[in-house]
Amino acid sequence: MSRTKHGFFGKALAATLAVVALGAASVAQAATDLTVWHAYRGDEKAAFEKVVAQYNAKQQDVAVKTLAVPYDAYADKITASVPRGKGPDVFIFAQDRLGGWVEAGQTIEPIDFFLDPKVVAQLVPGMMEAMTYRDTVYGLPLNYKSIAMIYNTALVKTPPKTTGELVKLAKGLTNAPSGRFGLAYEYSNFFFHAALMNAFGGQVFAPGPKPVIDSPQNVAAVKTMLQWYKKDGILPADPSSTLIASLFNDGKAAIVFSGPWFLGEVQDKVKYAIAPLPTVDEAGGKPLRPWLTVEGVYVSAGSKHKEAAYAFAEHLVSLEAARVLALEGGQLPTNKAVYSDPKVAANPTLQGFRKQLDTAVPMPNYAEMTLMWSPVTTAMNKIVKGSATPEVALKEAQATVTDSIAKLRKGR
Repeated sequence: MSRTKHGFFGKALAATLAVVALGAASVAQAATDLTVWHAYRGDEKAAFEKVVAQYNAKQQDVAVKTLAVPYDAYADKITASVPRGKGPDVFIFAQDRLGGWVEAGQTIEPIDFFLDPKVVAQLVPGMMEAMTYRDTVYGLPLNYKSIAMIYNTALVKTPPKTTGELVKLAKGLTNAPSGRFGLAYEYSNFFFHAALMNAFGGQVFAPGPKPVIDSPQNVAAVKTMLQWYKKDGILPADPSSTLIASLFNDGKAAIVFSGPWFLGEVQDKVKYAIAPLPTVDEAGGKPLRPWLTVEGVYVSAGSKHKEAAYAFAEHLVSLEAARVLALEGGQLPTNKAVYSDPKVAANPTLQGFRKQLDTAVPMPNYAEMTLMWSPVTTAMNKIVKGSATPEVALKEAQATVTDSIAKLRKGR
């Protein structure tokens, strides 16, 4: 009797345990899998993955997996994959492509429905504008970047505050025959040149958007750049990013205009500091105003887990995540409270780039931006090589962009 009873209860207990185990397994399998794409490398990648690991550890409902996509192929991969439902649940990219992806459709999910005012309140003012297109919000701003003045402290004791001071200092540090230059930056690259354009009040698009590439302000900005390059002789020819890094590491470039990404190329032997870009005497004392790129966290339109994806996006802009991204990844988070953190406040690199934010200009996020880069790059190269005047080259770029926009709108 007892053996039969024990046998019955033993089987019943085993069956119960099996059901419990099956239920636990079902719960584990029910965890939502989210995939996030990014283009980070080095310390930025390690810090981002640490933030993701922390998120996964603090809750069991969602499991986030990351995929680092090579930057050169990243935008095209988003364009080709996401509208077909083959992309990630979340992806991170700068705002300059936002308008194009929205116009193309089936790429980015609007987040107005999810947006919590408390989340917006914790961000650096103005950052949400970069994530807004046609009065609709499509992402949360994560990090921001702009160029600033990076200088070799062994060669420059006090950073120049005006372009007059800059040219005078740079001339004294330049010896072109020996490959030494007082200033080095990618002046033929329109992204870098935009700081000078903005100082003169120039634009690539007026509201509408209407291309204004050949405006008098833009011509004046280009002529000032040519003055520094050809007459003052303080800039190296053919200024590639590789050349600039080499010159700076060899002590042959005293001042560089570049962003946080450049610091990964700087060797430990070089001691540097960061200061805001100078004001422009030729533009009536207005400051150089670099373009601000804001990395947005976007929820894919095809994600089957949009609510979970947005919750993860909120975590990325939290103070907890911002501390890791700033201190371990060298990023400039949009969470404003992180800059009061004692370790962040004591970091001269982070604070140096943070000061530049005061005069930076968000890069336009119009869909038409993608049509601008190639014609303007061609124009800048012609101008620098002397094969066209600023007036002629910018007029050609204006015509090309205007024509491309007309074709784009006709095809919609």
